[in-house]
Amino acid sequence: MASSMRATPATTPILGVAGWSNSGKTTLIERLTRHFTNKGLRVATIKHTHHKFEIDKPDSDTARHRMAGAAETAIVSGTRVAVVEEIYARGEPSLEDIAKRLKPADIILVEGYKSAAIPKIEVRRAAVASEKLLASSDPLVIGIAADYELDGHGKPVFALDDIAGIAGLIEEACGPFDALRRAQA
Repeated sequence: MASSMRATPATTPILGVAGWSNSGKTTLIERLTRHFTNKGLRVATIKHTHHKFEIDKPDSDTARHRMAGAAETAIVSGTRVAVVEEIYARGEPSLEDIAKRLKPADIILVEGYKSAAIPKIEVRRAAVASEKLLASSDPLVIGIAADYELDGHGKPVFALDDIAGIAGLIEEACGPFDALRRAQA
């Protein structure tokens, strides 16, 4: 399969979960993250959105720091760290640039980035079945998770709730994960 995405000590495999709005991408990533974490793997995630977003309240201390002109603001506690970077006119960073910023992980699951050159699972719901099937034109779609029967165009089709089956396909395409974990230990 996507042999360039197989885990090696120097790389972290990246797998996308792509689909149209309201197809269930977030729920699938949540369930896959829980599945892999329960197996002892370290999972990192990246979420892409086309919408402007805020991660802190407009009147918070960190928002005030950013409004005063800080290019980067970090907030740190005993249980969590967040860094907000203002990108101004520089433009959106690439998926690869964001992935490089993350701590070492066994796998990075990516939500969105539908056209990224990474292996991906396409998510389909009957409610949005009229949208174009990505697998019909994207050779990097390695499988489809759907809540209805459909032609996978040669790609395996899993029930949306078949987390073990979907995870097995991901491990086959992007693993082995154990080798990476041992190399980082």
